Amino acid sequence: MTLEAEACPCCAAATGRRGFFRAALGVAAGLACTAPSANALAAGGSRRLNVYRVQTAETFSGIYWRDGRYDRHALNRLNWLMRDLNLVEATPMDPRLFDVMYSVASQLDSREFFEVISGYRTEESNDELRRSNSKAARSSLHISGMAADVRLTDRDSLGLARMAADLQQGGVGLYRRDGYVHLDCGHSRRWS
Repeated sequence: MTLEAEACPCCAAATGRRGFFRAALGVAAGLACTAPSANALAAGGSRRLNVYRVQTAETFSGIYWRDGRYDRHALNRLNWLMRDLNLVEATPMDPRLFDVMYSVASQLDSREFFEVISGYRTEESNDELRRSNSKAARSSLHISGMAADVRLTDRDSLGLARMAADLQQGGVGLYRRDGYVHLDCGHSRRWS
């Protein structure tokens, strides 16, 4: 599978970028399991996440959605866990991001913790990152609380990125050298 080297098209406010999983069509056709649809996510039951913040060792392990709606207390805990650590500032994260994470973990049949490297970023923190990293995007979904850079301890980053891409529930960026995957709840697109 060939991955194209591009910056995050959403974060760079670019449109019409080529996807990085051209070969994934063949892989996707061969997969036995299918991603839950938006209707399936809206159906009954509950959704559970296990999240670990790498820099602070904070964890969330619990149900964030039940009885047809999001659990406000659980979302508040996740918002704090995903906060900008540079300025110690939290924002209401878009709960659809947690749905993307839930779908990925479900499809991979993983009960492990998502290790969060980066969640919400203030514009100041994002600008600081851009000064030290030429690949960092000017306009990032991290700023809107719609993105997280994650890894699953029981899966490699390529496998995680492939599954997330197959779901087509948002943006997926593979940072293989750093060992993490960018997930967001924006429009479906891929990069590496």
